[in-house]
Amino acid sequence: MQYKQLGDSDLLVSELCLGTMNYGQQNSLAEAKAQLDYAASAGINFIDTAEMYPAPTRAETQGRTEEYIGVWLSQQQRDRFIIATKISGPSGERTLPITWIRQGKSRINAKNVQEAVEGSLRRLQTDYIDLYQIHWPDRYVPLFGAEDYNLDFEREAVPILEQLAAFAELVKAGKVRYLGVSNETPWGVCEFCHLAQQLGLPKIVSIQNAFNLTNRVFQIHLAEACRFHQVGLMAYSTLAFGHLTGKYLARIPAGSRVDLFPGFDKRYHKPNFQEAVKAYVEIAHQYGLTPTQLALAFVRSRWFVTSTIIAASNLEQLKENLSCVNIELSSGILEAIAQVHAQYPNPTP
Repeated sequence: MQYKQLGDSDLLVSELCLGTMNYGQQNSLAEAKAQLDYAASAGINFIDTAEMYPAPTRAETQGRTEEYIGVWLSQQQRDRFIIATKISGPSGERTLPITWIRQGKSRINAKNVQEAVEGSLRRLQTDYIDLYQIHWPDRYVPLFGAEDYNLDFEREAVPILEQLAAFAELVKAGKVRYLGVSNETPWGVCEFCHLAQQLGLPKIVSIQNAFNLTNRVFQIHLAEACRFHQVGLMAYSTLAFGHLTGKYLARIPAGSRVDLFPGFDKRYHKPNFQEAVKAYVEIAHQYGLTPTQLALAFVRSRWFVTSTIIAASNLEQLKENLSCVNIELSSGILEAIAQVHAQYPNPTP
């Protein structure tokens, strides 16, 4: 396992980050602890969660993922691990209709930020959060596979300066070490960084956006913005909701996420996606890799990726995910991948 500096922070994070959004819904506490133990034994020190998890979020289970991690973390040496969590953004018909988190009034303002952090600290059984992220922007942006910026959807938003000022109080109090964003745009990254620099406020050090073989829009513009502002990418959806494992090509396995939560993967119901997945699966088999290994090794190989988020429903999946750290893709494999991408560019942005 290699370790990399996250943005311009002093956090050294493992090149693989353990995603936990299954915990509390698909995984029991015992299963979650077993995964956390195994990941830690393999060298992972970076764990990502969110106040809204498990996903898909429900009132009955919201916060349970952090609670499971908290039970495990309370039995560990705290400073061995870098814990990242997220505050949910505004809820509504065009974002996520979440009425059970702060009564659906989740603007990123001082009151909500304070309440959200205190809730996460309590559930995680810790007195500080290493990386605190905005799960999605307070302002309108196209989210989770929406393709076009639509002026009709614009809404009143908490100014980024006000958001940074709220987080600054928590950093000053020692409850949060560093800030990050998620599902952000190039403009958002630049605005957060410019305001922080100009006004002496905490700067974002990370961005968590989707990136995988079938969704590489990050590398078009965001890679440049993040490079020059020293913001590290935590890549999520690295297996495209499990589709890049190839397991959904023939049928939907019983008990899989697509089976349990139909429609939750709508981001991946787009033209040319299945064709691209099939082509990548064929490349993996041609070179003696599993499709999972190919997909994760590709994400891990990109210069702008600081940490590749992996998630699993069981230990066997986790072990296969972890095996990607031993795989370096040859020039022949990368050329074959490039040919598929040229034929099916970004079918699931």
